[in-house]
Parts: sequence; structure tokens; C-alpha cells
Amino acid sequence: MKALRQLPSVDRLLQDPTIQTLIAEQGHASTVDAIRAVLDAARQAILRGDHAPPDLAEALHAHFRAERMAQLQPVINATGVIIHTNLGRAPLSQATLGAMQAASGSFSNLEFDLQAGERGGRGLAVEKLLTRLTGTEAALAVNNNAAAVLLVLTALTAGRGVVISRGQLVEIGGGFRVPDVMRQSGAQLIEVGTTNRTHLRDYAQALAEHDDAGALLRAHRSNFRLLGFVSEPSLAEMATLAHENDLMLIDDLGSGALLDTAAYGLEHEPTVQESVAAGADVVCFSGDKLLGGPQAGLIVGRADLVARARRHPWARAVRLDKVALAGLQATLTHYARQEAAEHVPVWRMMSRPLADVERQARRWAREAGALGLQAGVVEGRSTVGGGSLPGGTLPTCLTALDVPSPDALAERLRHGEPPVIARIEDDRLLLDPRTVLPGQGEALVEAIRASVCSE
Repeated sequence: MKALRQLPSVDRLLQDPTIQTLIAEQGHASTVDAIRAVLDAARQAILRGDHAPPDLAEALHAHFRAERMAQLQPVINATGVIIHTNLGRAPLSQATLGAMQAASGSFSNLEFDLQAGERGGRGLAVEKLLTRLTGTEAALAVNNNAAAVLLVLTALTAGRGVVISRGQLVEIGGGFRVPDVMRQSGAQLIEVGTTNRTHLRDYAQALAEHDDAGALLRAHRSNFRLLGFVSEPSLAEMATLAHENDLMLIDDLGSGALLDTAAYGLEHEPTVQESVAAGADVVCFSGDKLLGGPQAGLIVGRADLVARARRHPWARAVRLDKVALAGLQATLTHYARQEAAEHVPVWRMMSRPLADVERQARRWAREAGALGLQAGVVEGRSTVGGGSLPGGTLPTCLTALDVPSPDALAERLRHGEPPVIARIEDDRLLLDPRTVLPGQGEALVEAIRASVCSE
């Protein structure tokens, strides 16, 4: 076939000056592999009766652009979603980043007691901070909250019944379901109540009917809300019932706030301290959501129960590495110093004054207008996100770009360096300053300028 014979060889493409630039950037072996992939795709297109790429060099550049976009890299979050699961959840404070860099670039006293000069416990500083901040007897940090819940149920309730409301048999991101976790842990699921209403007497009746019950479990609905004709007992009531029957109360808080969200104009999210004060024996929560730190699952509670979880073989399988421990320690230190609202980005974004947000939105609108775009400022709402405070929003001001194709502009912004992630509403591209981190504003404006020039 003539079209196939006209395709250049690998060696010929390697002589192309633009390909020489790619070799310098990507390396010879990677470039050769990419050329072979592009040529193979061209052959397949010809055999199907399609047109082969007219410019194989450009196809090769597109191949590497696609590879770059698939790699983990920083992006500018202009969506207004503060804890954006798809964009890495909580950004970290400068102190946290510094601590993680120091721990990863040098040796550390990870499991070494500097005072005694002998082997020491892993993560003791983090555990001391957690017990101090939450008012508990003991603490343990693992690699995420799913692991924390699974470890607690396995270590404390395997082979025994765990009573939970049907309204709390939830599924979170990635198809992670509470019933599946309980099944994997070896606990026996005992469902009570209905989807919308569960009473204390439902728990009491289940305990009367199941003498093998070992715990009550509360799974906080941190990523959705039940509204209307709903009812469930308080955590304190559940704790009283559990303790009257010599059982444990385990509270899976999910997001796990240490500060009161109501102080920032949001609906109140139950705090870890409130769960402990209500009588929960073990509380599990995340480190990378409302806490604002690196990914972690945190377990706090009674010393004997936490010790059992620590001794379980799975505790080693799901433990944190030195870098995450260093970051978690630095983040918790912000709380201990009562400076989280100023230094932890999640809380800084939530507490950012609306007037400051509006000033930045207007500045971007002026910059976009100077580029010939139809731009203005509109009122809107920022979202907490990340499986935290379902429906919780904050007032914001957005830079609105009225362009013929907002989807095309959004695509060009995503393909830029750095990528900018915006949102589209009412056929306009919207940029929310609340979630754009300090120092990223100029890069965002440059990204808009580059996207306009690339049209």
C-alpha cells in the first residue's frame, strides 16, 4: 500500500530538528519508543482506511504532551472546591512542607530515642499531640481513615456483632462501603432502624437479641445529608447504652474537624473533641480533609483499645512512613499553637474575607479584559468538598469569562503549564479566587494569556 510505504522510518524521524529537541528533553530511548508508537498508530489508521497524521513530528509532540498531562503535577484549583478530592484534597502549610522535606532528605529519629540513645517508639510525638488536642488517653496514626476503621474493627470486634443504623451504611468515593469493610474485618453486621429513622430502643432491642454483640458503631454521614422526617439518638445516648451493656462505642467521624466550622459561617461539623466528650471509646478520622494535613487515618480513644489495635499485625501493614509522620506532626503543631486558621490552607481558605476574594476577582477580570475577553465579576458560592460538610458553602466572588466556547477555553487552561482547573456555569467559565493559593494569581493570569494566544 502506497500510504504505508510513504511513512518515514524511525531513523529518518530522529534526524528531524524538532525531534532532536525532544531527544534533549525526553532522552533518546524514550523518544525512540514514542516514535515507534506514533508510527504504529499511523499504520493502524491507514489499514482502517483513515487518514494518518499529516505531521508525524507534531503527533510525537502530542504524544509527550499527553504523557505529561497524565503525570502527577501541581495544578491551580480555581473551582472554588476547598477540599477537592480529585485535586489532592488538602494543600499543606509551609511548615508542613518544610518538615516533610527535612524528614525525606536526611536521616531522622523515626524510631530512635535521642535521650536514651536506644530504639524508640514510632510516631510518639504525633500521638502525644493527638491525645493533647482531643483529650483522649491514646492515639495511633495509620495511612488513611479507611485503614483506621478496618484496623479498629478487625482488632476489636472480629467474630463479634457490631450494631449500626441502616441510615449509616454508607458508600464513599471509590465504592468504599461500610458493610464491606465490616465483612472484611470479621465483624458481624447487625442492622437496626430504617434509612431515615433509628431510635435508641432499636439498638437496645438488637443487644437483647444478640448476645455476641461487641460494639455499637456510628458512621458519621460526612459526605451527604438526610433531611425531612429523620431521627437518630445522640452519640452520648449511644455511649450510655453501650457502656451499660459493657460494650464499646466506635465513632467513624470521617472528615474529623478539630475546629468548629460554625465559627467560619458554615454548618457545625461534629468535632473529634465532641465525640470523645460524648463517651465514644474509639474515634477514627482523616488527616487530609478538615484537619488539613497529609493523608492519614487517625485513631484516638481508650488506652487499652488503642493498644490492641497497635498490636494487631495489620497495624504495621497500614502504618505511616516518616514523611507523612513529619507532615502530620507539623500540621498538628499548628493546632497546638492555636494558629491553624492562619497557617493551615484549608482553614485559611474558609476564613478568607469576602472583600479580599472580591478584590482578586476584579483584578483578574481587568487582566482578562485587557486581553480582549468579555470579563466581569459575579457572586457565587465556594464549596467545602472532600466528603466534608455536605452542601456546606461559603459566599464568594468569581471572575466570569463570557467566551463563545467556555468548554474550549477550559480545555486550553487544563493543557497549560501549570494546568488551571476552572468551572463552567450558565455557559460562562468561572474562576474562584478562594481556592487559588497565595502566589498562584500571576500564574493564573499568565495561563489565561497563553490560552488566548493559543486560539
